[in-house]
Amino acid sequence: MITKEIKRIKIVVEPWISLKKQVDYLYGLYTLALEENEAELEPEIKDSLSKLSAQVDRLQKLSLFTDENDESFAYLTIHSGAGGTEACDWVSMLLRMYLRWSEKNGFTTDIVDILPGEEAGIKSVTVYIRGGYSYGYLKTEIGIHRLVRISPFDSNARRHTSFASVFCIPEVNDEIVIELDPKDLKIDTYRSQGAGGQHVNTTDSAVRITHLPTGIVAQCQNERSQHKNKNMAMKYLKSKLYNHYKKEQDKQKEEQEKNKKDISWGNQIRSYVFHPYTLVKDLRTGVETGNGTAILDGNIDIFIEAALKNKQCL
Repeated sequence: MITKEIKRIKIVVEPWISLKKQVDYLYGLYTLALEENEAELEPEIKDSLSKLSAQVDRLQKLSLFTDENDESFAYLTIHSGAGGTEACDWVSMLLRMYLRWSEKNGFTTDIVDILPGEEAGIKSVTVYIRGGYSYGYLKTEIGIHRLVRISPFDSNARRHTSFASVFCIPEVNDEIVIELDPKDLKIDTYRSQGAGGQHVNTTDSAVRITHLPTGIVAQCQNERSQHKNKNMAMKYLKSKLYNHYKKEQDKQKEEQEKNKKDISWGNQIRSYVFHPYTLVKDLRTGVETGNGTAILDGNIDIFIEAALKNKQCL
């Protein structure tokens, strides 16, 4: 445990030590240019200063991550709430938002499980997001997201309010061993329910694993191979179990669990209003923007960074 903590501290401290050495070198170069009146060094100094400034911004962001799991990959789950078909469509919109955000950050994504809505949209979806600190970033999105707009499903073009919940857990680190007794597992196979029929299998390749002692369920239908789906479902189950057991012992995780409130009015962390005006506002930090289109296109860093700085949001 001590070795792991030392390693974690080194990861945070060593980049700053390296940065200080670069700043000292650049300051020496700047002093030399002034003393020798060497104007030709100006472009090099400006370029180096710009790069150092970018490094400082990056390290300042990383300093906001204090949870031992922040570096981990993430499982992000979105559930539809009050609003019927509208809410299912809202889940689809949020899914696209997070996929676009992941793409902009160079992360890769896999849809682990998806349940289509009865008429349109998605009832629930779980995405596996691979990228450094993806959990650290996305844990700030946990909570209820509210949408207000003119419904495309309403022939009378009335304004509708919809809700969806977002929840996120870290992937279990390879160093952490979760022992599973085969007797405690119930494994079911079923036919994939992918939207649109394009990826729907004709065989029972989807896998659902239930951990009987806790009742925790993990399922995967992303792959055509039952074997691959089983492996992914088992991996997801271990992450869910780790999160479950850790929350029982960790008050901070218990506070995180409290964010899983009723998916309805009064519990939202962010509102996305598109009628009668356009405004996306985070109700925890007060950060807001009138460019709702950009937000739904994945430009949510203004909300994530504000929430990371406001520790009460985590």
